[in-house]
Amino acid sequence: MNFFLIAGEPSGDRLGAALIQGFDKRLSYPADFIGVGGTKMIGMGFDSLFPMEEISIMGVGEILSRYFFLKKRIAQTAQSVLDAKPDALITIDLPEFNLRVADIVRKHSDIPIIHYVAPTVWAWRPNRAVKMANFIDHVLALLPFEPPYMTAAGMSCDFVGHPVVEEPVASENAASAFRERYELGDNPVVLCLPGSRISEVTRLAPVFMQTLSKIKEQRPEVRFVLPAASEVVSELRAIMSDWQEDIIFLDPRDQSPEQGLAHKRAAFRAADGALAASGTVSLELAASETPMVIGYDMSWISRQIIGRLVRTDTVTLVNLVSETRDVPEFIGPSCTPSNLAKAVLEVLESPERQLSAMRNTMQRLGKGDTAPGERAAESVLNFIFQRK
Repeated sequence: MNFFLIAGEPSGDRLGAALIQGFDKRLSYPADFIGVGGTKMIGMGFDSLFPMEEISIMGVGEILSRYFFLKKRIAQTAQSVLDAKPDALITIDLPEFNLRVADIVRKHSDIPIIHYVAPTVWAWRPNRAVKMANFIDHVLALLPFEPPYMTAAGMSCDFVGHPVVEEPVASENAASAFRERYELGDNPVVLCLPGSRISEVTRLAPVFMQTLSKIKEQRPEVRFVLPAASEVVSELRAIMSDWQEDIIFLDPRDQSPEQGLAHKRAAFRAADGALAASGTVSLELAASETPMVIGYDMSWISRQIIGRLVRTDTVTLVNLVSETRDVPEFIGPSCTPSNLAKAVLEVLESPERQLSAMRNTMQRLGKGDTAPGERAAESVLNFIFQRK
């Protein structure tokens, strides 16, 4: 069998890699994978048409600024799918790009189209599921409450869990070794995680840096660690060049991918708290039981449009899955250094508030069950065989 996969951001790259691994375990013969993916998928033998980072853009304003370039990539990718004639096209998240590709493919072929990561219709734009049903056949949902929204719109859907529950977590010994290596002692440690997209870090990193300065003013003993995503490490280096405060910058280019990932996990486990961009990283922090504060902002036009459409009072995945509001979040205009610093200091004082929500989140996402990548592969195969 052969599959065409499209991932456009680091979280999608992780999902794609887990899915490929799941196919390896569920198929009794090799499968071929082509499309667009990142370092994790490429590391498993995946052949990417072009660098994934070229389409890793989020926000209305950011997309409009690169409209013609993205339109060209959409057309190129759709034509590649039609030429390859795969057993299935599997688009992974990034709806702004992927659903446009899927729409073109459906208009010119009957290739089965599967979308991995259900749209957040429970949060905003509920009509998206109905529109998707015109060209998406099957959905792989990460969250347990999502399938009814998809089936009501006319698509089949399976909850497959989230790969984060299968990813290793650093041991206490690894965390202690991390603290010893950087001479952290018993000082409180705060992670700074301003995102994995260029559009995110250019907007959030300056705000996060100012936040750390405010924290330092009140708690001089606090140490800061910034585990940089490989996709944005150069941008972060440039942004930090004028920053005066001491920070431990974890550059993934200094080690092999495996060593870098282990180093990042040790940092997560060693930390007492984190300031993070909204997204999948909140689940990684929850897996390490690292209390967090979430901040996120976007362009002015994105704020105006999205602000009028949101239907939920939180966008943080830990809050949503655990059905609590224990993780503080500051989105849009409220994402200010003063608000963020105050919340981080409160988390350092009372970290235990979030522990129950984080553990509940991991359990609901499938921790201890069959690996999500395998469940996703099995769902894809069942869907394809039922169509034949």
